[in-house]
Amino acid sequence: MLQINKIQELLGDESSLLEFSSPKVSKQILTVPNKDFVDEVFVSSDRNNRVLGNLNRLYHSGNLAGTGYISILPVDQGVEHSAGASFAKNPMYFDADNIVKLALAAGCNGVASTLGVLGLVSRKYAHKIPFIVKLNHNELLTSPNTYDQIMFASVDQAYEMGAAGVGATIYFGSAESDRQLIEVSKAFAYAHKKGLFTILWCYLRNSDFKKDQDYHASADLTGQANHLGVTIEADIIKQKLPANNGGYLAMNAKGNSYGKYDERIYTELSSDNPIDLARYQLLNQYAGRIPLINSGGASGENDMAAAVRTAVVNKRAGGTGLILGRKAFQKPFDDGVAIIEAVQSVYLEKTITIA
Repeated sequence: MLQINKIQELLGDESSLLEFSSPKVSKQILTVPNKDFVDEVFVSSDRNNRVLGNLNRLYHSGNLAGTGYISILPVDQGVEHSAGASFAKNPMYFDADNIVKLALAAGCNGVASTLGVLGLVSRKYAHKIPFIVKLNHNELLTSPNTYDQIMFASVDQAYEMGAAGVGATIYFGSAESDRQLIEVSKAFAYAHKKGLFTILWCYLRNSDFKKDQDYHASADLTGQANHLGVTIEADIIKQKLPANNGGYLAMNAKGNSYGKYDERIYTELSSDNPIDLARYQLLNQYAGRIPLINSGGASGENDMAAAVRTAVVNKRAGGTGLILGRKAFQKPFDDGVAIIEAVQSVYLEKTITIA
Protein backbone atom coordinates (compact mmCIF):
# COMPACT_ATOMS: atom_id res chain seq x y z
CA MET A 1 0.00 0.00 0.00
CA LEU A 2 1.15 3.55 -0.76
CA GLN A 3 1.95 6.17 1.86
CA ILE A 4 0.64 9.73 1.53
CA ASN A 5 3.97 11.08 0.27
CA LYS A 6 3.91 8.60 -2.62
CA ILE A 7 0.31 9.54 -3.43
CA GLN A 8 1.35 13.20 -3.51
CA GLU A 9 4.26 12.33 -5.77
CA LEU A 10 2.02 10.47 -8.21
CA LEU A 11 -0.40 13.43 -8.32
CA GLY A 12 2.48 15.73 -9.26
CA ASP A 13 1.20 19.13 -10.41
CA GLU A 14 -2.31 18.13 -9.32
CA SER A 15 -1.40 17.55 -5.68
CA SER A 16 -3.60 20.56 -4.97
CA LEU A 17 -6.54 18.16 -5.31
CA LEU A 18 -5.64 17.02 -1.79
CA GLU A 19 -6.04 20.58 -0.49
CA PHE A 20 -9.28 21.62 -2.22
CA SER A 21 -11.60 22.87 0.54
CA SER A 22 -14.29 25.04 -1.04
CA PRO A 23 -16.73 22.78 -2.90
CA LYS A 24 -19.85 24.37 -4.34
CA VAL A 25 -22.04 21.72 -2.72
CA SER A 26 -21.37 21.15 0.98
CA LYS A 27 -20.67 17.60 2.10
CA GLN A 28 -23.15 18.26 4.90
CA ILE A 29 -26.07 17.64 2.54
CA LEU A 30 -24.60 14.37 1.28
CA THR A 31 -24.81 10.82 2.56
CA VAL A 32 -21.15 9.86 2.47
CA PRO A 33 -19.43 6.46 2.65
CA ASN A 34 -19.01 5.00 6.11
CA LYS A 35 -18.72 1.58 7.76
CA ASP A 36 -22.47 1.46 8.44
CA PHE A 37 -23.60 2.61 4.99
CA VAL A 38 -25.81 -0.42 4.26
CA ASP A 39 -27.61 0.01 7.58
CA GLU A 40 -27.84 3.78 7.16
CA VAL A 41 -29.32 3.74 3.65
CA PHE A 42 -30.59 0.39 2.45
CA VAL A 43 -32.16 -1.04 5.61
CA SER A 44 -35.02 1.46 5.30
CA SER A 45 -35.44 0.82 1.57
CA ASP A 46 -37.60 -1.75 -0.25
CA ARG A 47 -34.59 -4.08 -0.76
CA ASN A 48 -35.19 -7.45 0.87
CA ASN A 49 -32.94 -9.11 3.45
CA ARG A 50 -31.12 -11.17 0.83
CA VAL A 51 -30.14 -8.02 -1.09
CA LEU A 52 -28.98 -6.42 2.17
CA GLY A 53 -26.91 -9.49 2.92
CA ASN A 54 -25.20 -9.45 -0.47
CA LEU A 55 -24.56 -5.70 -0.28
CA ASN A 56 -23.11 -6.17 3.18
CA ARG A 57 -20.89 -8.96 1.86
CA LEU A 58 -19.61 -6.67 -0.91
CA TYR A 59 -18.84 -3.90 1.59
CA HIS A 60 -17.06 -6.31 3.92
CA SER A 61 -14.79 -8.14 1.47
CA GLY A 62 -11.20 -7.49 0.44
CA ASN A 63 -8.72 -4.89 1.58
CA LEU A 64 -11.36 -2.17 1.96
CA ALA A 65 -13.67 -4.31 4.11
CA GLY A 66 -15.56 -2.29 6.68
CA THR A 67 -14.46 1.12 5.40
CA GLY A 68 -17.55 2.04 3.38
CA TYR A 69 -15.47 2.01 0.18
CA ILE A 70 -15.30 -0.60 -2.54
CA SER A 71 -12.80 -1.69 -5.20
CA ILE A 72 -14.13 -3.87 -8.04
CA LEU A 73 -12.27 -5.58 -10.87
CA PRO A 74 -14.41 -5.48 -14.06
CA VAL A 75 -13.40 -7.69 -16.99
CA ASP A 76 -16.19 -7.67 -19.56
CA GLN A 77 -13.97 -6.13 -22.22
CA GLY A 78 -13.58 -9.46 -24.02
CA VAL A 79 -17.05 -8.76 -25.40
CA GLU A 80 -17.24 -4.98 -25.14
CA HIS A 81 -13.89 -4.29 -26.86
CA SER A 82 -13.14 -7.74 -28.37
CA ALA A 83 -11.02 -10.40 -26.68
CA GLY A 84 -8.05 -9.90 -29.00
CA ALA A 85 -7.88 -6.16 -28.47
CA SER A 86 -8.33 -6.52 -24.72
CA PHE A 87 -6.10 -9.48 -23.88
CA ALA A 88 -3.34 -9.38 -26.52
CA LYS A 89 -1.19 -7.28 -24.18
CA ASN A 90 -1.41 -9.99 -21.52
CA PRO A 91 -2.74 -13.27 -22.94
CA MET A 92 -3.02 -14.96 -19.53
CA TYR A 93 -6.37 -13.21 -19.14
CA PHE A 94 -7.93 -15.15 -21.98
CA ASP A 95 -8.19 -17.73 -19.15
CA ALA A 96 -11.17 -16.95 -16.90
CA ASP A 97 -9.42 -18.44 -13.88
CA ASN A 98 -6.73 -15.75 -13.96
CA ILE A 99 -9.31 -12.96 -13.93
CA VAL A 100 -10.64 -14.05 -10.56
CA LYS A 101 -7.13 -14.78 -9.27
CA LEU A 102 -6.21 -11.13 -10.00
CA ALA A 103 -9.24 -9.84 -8.08
CA LEU A 104 -8.39 -12.05 -5.11
CA ALA A 105 -4.68 -11.22 -5.10
CA ALA A 106 -5.47 -7.51 -5.22
CA GLY A 107 -7.97 -7.70 -2.38
CA CYS A 108 -10.92 -6.44 -4.40
CA ASN A 109 -14.38 -6.28 -2.85
CA GLY A 110 -15.81 -8.03 -5.89
CA VAL A 111 -15.22 -9.14 -9.48
CA ALA A 112 -17.53 -8.24 -12.37
CA SER A 113 -17.45 -10.19 -15.61
CA THR A 114 -19.47 -12.05 -18.20
CA LEU A 115 -21.72 -15.04 -17.65
CA GLY A 116 -19.18 -17.25 -19.40
CA VAL A 117 -16.17 -16.14 -17.36
CA LEU A 118 -17.81 -16.33 -13.94
CA GLY A 119 -19.91 -19.38 -14.72
CA LEU A 120 -16.83 -21.36 -15.71
CA VAL A 121 -15.17 -20.88 -12.31
CA SER A 122 -18.15 -20.33 -10.03
CA ARG A 123 -17.78 -23.50 -7.95
CA LYS A 124 -14.14 -22.65 -7.31
CA TYR A 125 -14.51 -18.98 -6.39
CA ALA A 126 -18.11 -17.75 -5.86
CA HIS A 127 -17.86 -18.39 -2.12
CA LYS A 128 -14.50 -16.58 -1.88
CA ILE A 129 -15.30 -13.24 -3.52
CA PRO A 130 -18.61 -11.59 -4.51
CA PHE A 131 -19.44 -12.27 -8.16
CA ILE A 132 -21.18 -9.59 -10.24
CA VAL A 133 -22.56 -10.97 -13.52
CA LYS A 134 -22.77 -8.43 -16.34
CA LEU A 135 -26.11 -9.15 -18.04
CA ASN A 136 -25.84 -7.16 -21.27
CA HIS A 137 -23.08 -6.22 -23.67
CA ASN A 138 -22.26 -4.37 -26.86
CA GLU A 139 -21.70 -7.09 -29.48
CA LEU A 140 -18.78 -5.91 -31.61
CA LEU A 141 -18.69 -8.31 -34.58
CA THR A 142 -21.48 -6.93 -36.77
CA SER A 143 -20.29 -5.06 -39.86
CA PRO A 144 -20.47 -2.14 -39.96
CA ASN A 145 -20.00 -1.80 -36.19
CA THR A 146 -23.18 -1.14 -34.28
CA TYR A 147 -23.40 0.12 -30.71
CA ASP A 148 -26.18 -1.39 -28.66
CA GLN A 149 -26.50 -3.23 -25.37
CA ILE A 150 -28.25 -6.57 -25.72
CA MET A 151 -29.00 -9.19 -23.09
CA PHE A 152 -26.44 -12.02 -23.03
CA ALA A 153 -27.45 -13.47 -19.66
CA SER A 154 -30.35 -13.74 -17.23
CA VAL A 155 -30.76 -12.96 -13.55
CA ASP A 156 -31.60 -16.61 -12.91
CA GLN A 157 -28.26 -17.72 -14.36
CA ALA A 158 -26.44 -15.28 -12.08
CA TYR A 159 -28.47 -16.48 -9.10
CA GLU A 160 -27.84 -20.16 -9.82
CA MET A 161 -24.05 -19.71 -9.96
CA GLY A 162 -24.09 -18.02 -6.55
CA ALA A 163 -23.46 -14.45 -7.69
CA ALA A 164 -23.99 -11.64 -5.20
CA GLY A 165 -25.05 -9.05 -7.75
CA VAL A 166 -25.71 -8.24 -11.39
CA GLY A 167 -24.63 -5.38 -13.60
CA ALA A 168 -25.94 -3.87 -16.81
CA THR A 169 -25.26 -0.97 -19.15
CA ILE A 170 -27.65 1.61 -20.57
CA TYR A 171 -26.47 3.88 -23.38
CA PHE A 172 -28.44 6.96 -22.42
CA GLY A 173 -28.97 9.28 -25.37
CA SER A 174 -28.80 6.48 -27.93
CA ALA A 175 -31.61 5.48 -30.28
CA GLU A 176 -31.87 2.18 -28.39
CA SER A 177 -31.96 3.65 -24.88
CA ASP A 178 -35.73 3.30 -24.42
CA ARG A 179 -35.57 -0.45 -25.00
CA GLN A 180 -32.47 -0.82 -22.83
CA LEU A 181 -34.12 1.17 -20.04
CA ILE A 182 -37.16 -1.11 -20.03
CA GLU A 183 -35.06 -4.30 -20.19
CA VAL A 184 -32.68 -3.29 -17.44
CA SER A 185 -35.42 -1.95 -15.17
CA LYS A 186 -37.22 -5.30 -15.37
CA ALA A 187 -34.00 -7.24 -14.84
CA PHE A 188 -33.06 -5.14 -11.80
CA ALA A 189 -36.51 -5.58 -10.24
CA TYR A 190 -36.23 -9.35 -10.66
CA ALA A 191 -32.65 -9.35 -9.36
CA HIS A 192 -33.82 -7.63 -6.18
CA LYS A 193 -36.60 -10.21 -5.83
CA LYS A 194 -33.96 -12.96 -6.03
CA GLY A 195 -31.74 -11.18 -3.50
CA LEU A 196 -29.03 -9.79 -5.80
CA PHE A 197 -27.78 -6.21 -5.71
CA THR A 198 -27.59 -4.17 -8.91
CA ILE A 199 -24.90 -2.01 -10.53
CA LEU A 200 -25.65 0.19 -13.55
CA TRP A 201 -22.97 1.14 -16.07
CA CYS A 202 -24.59 4.53 -16.68
CA TYR A 203 -23.05 5.65 -19.98
CA LEU A 204 -23.89 8.19 -22.66
CA ARG A 205 -23.72 7.41 -26.37
CA ASN A 206 -24.83 9.78 -29.11
CA SER A 207 -22.72 11.38 -31.85
CA ASP A 208 -24.58 14.65 -31.21
CA PHE A 209 -22.75 14.92 -27.87
CA LYS A 210 -19.54 15.69 -29.78
CA LYS A 211 -19.47 19.43 -30.41
CA ASP A 212 -16.50 21.74 -29.83
CA GLN A 213 -15.36 18.94 -27.51
CA ASP A 214 -16.63 15.52 -26.48
CA TYR A 215 -19.42 15.85 -23.90
CA HIS A 216 -19.96 12.13 -23.30
CA ALA A 217 -18.27 12.65 -19.93
CA SER A 218 -19.65 16.09 -19.09
CA ALA A 219 -20.78 16.50 -15.50
CA ASP A 220 -24.23 17.85 -16.38
CA LEU A 221 -25.20 15.14 -18.88
CA THR A 222 -23.69 12.24 -16.92
CA GLY A 223 -25.31 13.62 -13.78
CA GLN A 224 -28.74 13.33 -15.38
CA ALA A 225 -27.89 9.85 -16.67
CA ASN A 226 -27.00 8.89 -13.10
CA HIS A 227 -30.34 10.27 -11.91
CA LEU A 228 -32.16 8.09 -14.42
CA GLY A 229 -30.08 5.14 -13.21
CA VAL A 230 -31.07 5.51 -9.57
CA THR A 231 -34.68 5.91 -10.68
CA ILE A 232 -34.72 2.26 -11.78
CA GLU A 233 -33.20 1.26 -8.42
CA ALA A 234 -29.58 0.67 -9.28
CA ASP A 235 -27.90 0.07 -5.93
CA ILE A 236 -24.58 1.40 -7.24
CA ILE A 237 -23.87 3.66 -10.22
CA LYS A 238 -20.77 3.20 -12.35
CA GLN A 239 -19.88 6.34 -14.30
CA LYS A 240 -16.91 7.83 -16.08
CA LEU A 241 -15.09 10.54 -14.16
CA PRO A 242 -16.27 13.92 -15.51
CA ALA A 243 -13.91 15.38 -18.09
CA ASN A 244 -15.73 18.68 -18.60
CA ASN A 245 -19.08 20.40 -18.13
CA GLY A 246 -21.57 22.33 -20.23
CA GLY A 247 -23.07 19.55 -22.29
CA TYR A 248 -26.53 21.10 -22.16
CA LEU A 249 -25.11 24.48 -23.15
CA ALA A 250 -23.31 23.01 -26.16
CA MET A 251 -26.37 21.03 -27.23
CA ASN A 252 -28.55 24.14 -27.05
CA ALA A 253 -26.17 26.46 -28.89
CA LYS A 254 -27.35 28.18 -32.09
CA GLY A 255 -31.01 28.04 -31.14
CA ASN A 256 -31.28 24.28 -30.69
CA SER A 257 -33.63 22.82 -28.10
CA TYR A 258 -32.40 19.85 -26.08
CA GLY A 259 -33.42 18.63 -22.64
CA LYS A 260 -33.96 20.91 -19.67
CA TYR A 261 -31.38 22.62 -17.50
CA ASP A 262 -30.87 25.49 -15.06
CA GLU A 263 -27.92 27.89 -15.19
CA ARG A 264 -27.35 27.26 -11.48
CA ILE A 265 -25.96 23.83 -12.44
CA TYR A 266 -22.86 25.69 -13.61
CA THR A 267 -22.73 28.58 -11.13
CA GLU A 268 -24.02 27.31 -7.78
CA LEU A 269 -23.68 23.53 -8.00
CA SER A 270 -20.35 23.05 -9.74
CA SER A 271 -17.12 24.68 -10.84
CA ASP A 272 -14.21 23.71 -13.06
CA ASN A 273 -12.58 21.78 -10.22
CA PRO A 274 -12.66 18.01 -10.91
CA ILE A 275 -13.92 17.35 -7.38
CA ASP A 276 -16.86 19.68 -7.87
CA LEU A 277 -17.69 18.02 -11.19
CA ALA A 278 -17.71 14.54 -9.64
CA ARG A 279 -19.74 15.83 -6.70
CA TYR A 280 -22.39 17.06 -9.11
CA GLN A 281 -22.64 13.51 -10.46
CA LEU A 282 -23.09 12.24 -6.89
CA LEU A 283 -25.65 14.94 -6.09
CA ASN A 284 -27.87 13.46 -8.79
CA GLN A 285 -27.77 10.09 -6.99
CA TYR A 286 -30.12 11.19 -4.22
CA ALA A 287 -27.30 13.28 -2.74
CA GLY A 288 -25.12 10.22 -2.22
CA ARG A 289 -27.70 7.79 -0.90
CA ILE A 290 -26.89 5.67 -3.94
CA PRO A 291 -23.11 5.22 -4.21
CA LEU A 292 -20.96 6.44 -7.11
CA ILE A 293 -18.05 4.38 -8.38
CA ASN A 294 -16.00 5.83 -11.21
CA SER A 295 -14.42 3.77 -13.97
CA GLY A 296 -10.68 3.41 -14.37
CA GLY A 297 -10.58 3.98 -18.13
CA ALA A 298 -8.23 2.67 -20.77
CA SER A 299 -4.67 1.57 -20.11
CA GLY A 300 -1.76 3.88 -20.96
CA GLU A 301 1.79 4.73 -19.97
CA ASN A 302 1.18 6.23 -16.51
CA ASP A 303 -1.62 4.02 -15.28
CA MET A 304 -0.78 4.09 -11.58
CA ALA A 305 -0.68 7.88 -11.50
CA ALA A 306 -3.90 8.15 -13.51
CA ALA A 307 -5.67 5.60 -11.30
CA VAL A 308 -4.57 7.34 -8.10
CA ARG A 309 -5.77 10.69 -9.45
CA THR A 310 -9.19 9.23 -10.27
CA ALA A 311 -9.41 7.70 -6.81
CA VAL A 312 -8.50 10.99 -5.12
CA VAL A 313 -11.14 12.90 -7.08
CA ASN A 314 -13.78 10.25 -6.43
CA LYS A 315 -13.07 10.00 -2.71
CA ARG A 316 -12.83 13.73 -2.10
CA ALA A 317 -16.09 14.25 -4.03
CA GLY A 318 -17.86 11.78 -1.74
CA GLY A 319 -17.74 8.76 -4.04
CA THR A 320 -17.48 5.15 -2.94
CA GLY A 321 -14.62 3.75 -4.99
CA LEU A 322 -13.32 2.65 -8.36
CA ILE A 323 -14.18 -0.13 -10.76
CA LEU A 324 -10.85 -0.51 -12.54
CA GLY A 325 -10.06 -3.15 -15.16
CA ARG A 326 -7.85 -2.45 -18.18
CA LYS A 327 -5.25 -0.53 -16.19
CA ALA A 328 -4.74 -3.73 -14.17
CA PHE A 329 -5.27 -6.75 -16.41
CA GLN A 330 -3.37 -5.27 -19.36
CA LYS A 331 -0.27 -5.28 -17.17
CA PRO A 332 1.86 -8.17 -15.84
CA PHE A 333 0.05 -9.81 -12.92
CA ASP A 334 2.09 -8.26 -10.09
CA ASP A 335 1.92 -4.81 -11.70
CA GLY A 336 -1.84 -5.11 -11.99
CA VAL A 337 -2.10 -6.01 -8.32
CA ALA A 338 0.10 -3.01 -7.42
CA ILE A 339 -2.13 -0.58 -9.38
CA ILE A 340 -5.29 -1.83 -7.68
CA GLU A 341 -3.62 -1.65 -4.27
CA ALA A 342 -2.47 1.90 -5.03
CA VAL A 343 -6.09 2.87 -5.60
CA GLN A 344 -7.10 1.17 -2.36
CA SER A 345 -4.37 3.13 -0.57
CA VAL A 346 -6.24 6.35 -1.35
CA TYR A 347 -9.39 5.07 0.35
CA LEU A 348 -7.44 3.73 3.33
CA GLU A 349 -5.44 6.95 3.80
CA LYS A 350 -7.18 8.84 6.62
CA THR A 351 -5.58 12.18 5.75
CA ILE A 352 -7.40 12.16 2.39
CA THR A 353 -10.83 13.37 3.40
CA ILE A 354 -14.12 14.26 1.73
CA ALA A 355 -13.91 17.90 0.64
